[in-house]
Amino acid sequence: MARAARISPLTALWAAIVAYAVGFSALSVLRNDAFATGRFDLGNMVQAVWSTAHGHPLRVTNLAGGQVSRLGAHVDPLLVVFAPLWRLWPSANLLLVAQAVAIALGALPVFWLARKHLGSARAGVAFALAYLLYPATTWLTLNEFHPVAFATPALLFAFWYLDEGRPAPFAAFAVMAALSKEEIGLVVAGFGVWYAFARHRRIAGSVIAAAGATWSVIAIAVFIPHFKGGGSPFEGRYSEVGGSPRGIVHTALRDPGLLFRVALDHAGTHYLLELALPLAALCLLSSVALVALPELVLNLLSSTPAQSSIHFHYTAGEISPLVAAAVLGAARLRARSRIPVAMVAVLAALIGNYRLGAIPLSRELPGGQTLQATAGTVSEHDRIAARALKLIPSDAVVSASNSLGAHVSARRRVLSFPFVEDATWVTADETQPGYADRIAPLATTAQLVWLRRNPAWQLVFEQDGVLVFHRILPP
Repeated sequence: MARAARISPLTALWAAIVAYAVGFSALSVLRNDAFATGRFDLGNMVQAVWSTAHGHPLRVTNLAGGQVSRLGAHVDPLLVVFAPLWRLWPSANLLLVAQAVAIALGALPVFWLARKHLGSARAGVAFALAYLLYPATTWLTLNEFHPVAFATPALLFAFWYLDEGRPAPFAAFAVMAALSKEEIGLVVAGFGVWYAFARHRRIAGSVIAAAGATWSVIAIAVFIPHFKGGGSPFEGRYSEVGGSPRGIVHTALRDPGLLFRVALDHAGTHYLLELALPLAALCLLSSVALVALPELVLNLLSSTPAQSSIHFHYTAGEISPLVAAAVLGAARLRARSRIPVAMVAVLAALIGNYRLGAIPLSRELPGGQTLQATAGTVSEHDRIAARALKLIPSDAVVSASNSLGAHVSARRRVLSFPFVEDATWVTADETQPGYADRIAPLATTAQLVWLRRNPAWQLVFEQDGVLVFHRILPP
């Protein structure tokens, strides 16, 4: 005990950061080796980075087989940063490890913020641990790879520098965050509004708010329609509440009750609780939590279940303002009571992670989280699939089912099974019958029967449900 007491807060902080970075990097790589990733979404990112590294910025193959710019789906040019690194480490593991390390480093500004507002380095370590144990943080790290995940640490650094009144480093991290996805500019704008009112810096805050909002409007209303050829690919997710931004505003004016009913259904209510309770609801004591409101609205109004779940990357823009709000809320509570807020924060995060988080060890304990607990276990089936994919030349056009797609996406053109078109190789896993971007066993089976009977295709590998076909006659 005496020896443990001599550990300095900075040592404990860096030990936690390194442990998280190493542990979650290893777990992310294992999940990829176990084919727990897919063409959607890791494969998309791999192809965008590979294409950029080979002189075709952000080019990807869409679901229909067209060669398009990724900016037609999401404005996340931050992906370009990985192109030169790909030349040094041409592997999907580069992206997975970078994501884990970046998220781990987000603990630094949380530590600084808590140390400043709670007046204690130990409290700083406690909140840094709470951030690393926060269930949404752990799931964000393991949800394949998404550039928007980098918004979480970037926004935390940005908020710290804003709180310190240092506009230059704030701007650098805010820009980095905004380049990770089109709507993150709204979070930056929210920080500006908070700065204007909470810190009484009306002009500076207004400039930040205007810049962040303007970027998001341009990204959504100009860039995406331009590169897509009109409209948004995600308006269908909001058809129940009006579809387009204009339609949603019309619904809000005509029938605001509908918005509340859609947002606060069973899944939506659970989503809010799973975001707030692991922070001991301390985030509700600070106005900074309101910065997360645009992202929360986007997620809660969507008909896509993944958006109202902490198990996906859609929390990336919410984690930072909620964690920052928890720190400031704790400082406010401690000023009015003797509650040991740092201890409460760590305890809530521990319980939250045990019940909701992504650390696989929880499955060994009664009542612990078991979702995807074995996703990092590499089976004999996975090793067979890895051997099968080695048969496919790196420069060939390939059509792959989703579970295999992430492992063959580092090429100019990769199609989603059952789309064949100009593919010279096809690979599919019958144990995970992916059909385009969904699971469809009957449709997958029918297409594989067609391939088996087609004289233009030769089955060159078949083992444990993993199939590889090679085209032997021209299309």
